[in-house]
Amino acid sequence: MKELLRTNDPTIVAFTHALLRAEDIECFDLDVHMSILEGSIGVMPRRVMVADEHYFRARAILQDNEIELPDRI
Repeated sequence: MKELLRTNDPTIVAFTHALLRAEDIECFDLDVHMSILEGSIGVMPRRVMVADEHYFRARAILQDNEIELPDRI
């Protein structure tokens, strides 16, 4: 699994899931329940993960939809 995206914005996470699922790319979030520890103030970013074999295709889909991604691969 590779980290595709890390953000505090829940709308970006939801949009990412919608885009990837439309292309039959499985993805899941890490750190979703960290809000319990932080008091639900949104300081802990969520990470969207994809399988290694879908990573480059998923990055291309998000870049085509103008979602900013880190430069790391």
